[in-house]
Amino acid sequence: MHALNSVAQASALTTHTALTAWSVASNFLIIIVLVALLFLFARYVGRGPFVALLFSFYAAYALYIAFPYASLLPSAPLMTALLAHIGLYAGLAGAFYITLRRVVVSDFLSIGFLGLIILSFFGAAFLLALAYHLFSVATAYHFTSAISALFAPSQYFFWWFAAPAIGLFFLAR
Repeated sequence: MHALNSVAQASALTTHTALTAWSVASNFLIIIVLVALLFLFARYVGRGPFVALLFSFYAAYALYIAFPYASLLPSAPLMTALLAHIGLYAGLAGAFYITLRRVVVSDFLSIGFLGLIILSFFGAAFLLALAYHLFSVATAYHFTSAISALFAPSQYFFWWFAAPAIGLFFLAR
């Protein structure tokens, strides 16, 4: 009887631990997916192109903010307007990535495995901060409360925005 009670307790503990781990993972699933995508991009394509990608995010932001024809983009329905703005930003980022990829010299660039993970996180955080503050994605997609607590406050935007550049300063050699 004691063995059955121990098995039941172990089973309950395992179930509780698994549910807690899944709850934490699901709260941060969007950032985990973005980090994984950026990390795989860096591992597959290389460190130089990854640095070019991070810098293309900055360059695209600068042109997006100054884009004189934003009023011509659709404003309704909500999803169409959101996709038009994200498409414009993605197009600008893609153009800058191609340009920067041509000029970023990767022969002497060294970023370790842990550095790639950190920079992937900073890149993902940068994109989520843009999603909240530039594109207002939260009106069309409901983020978890944990993600909202990290990215919704406007006083955090600067730090998430600066994080990839600061990370490159310290991690790229």
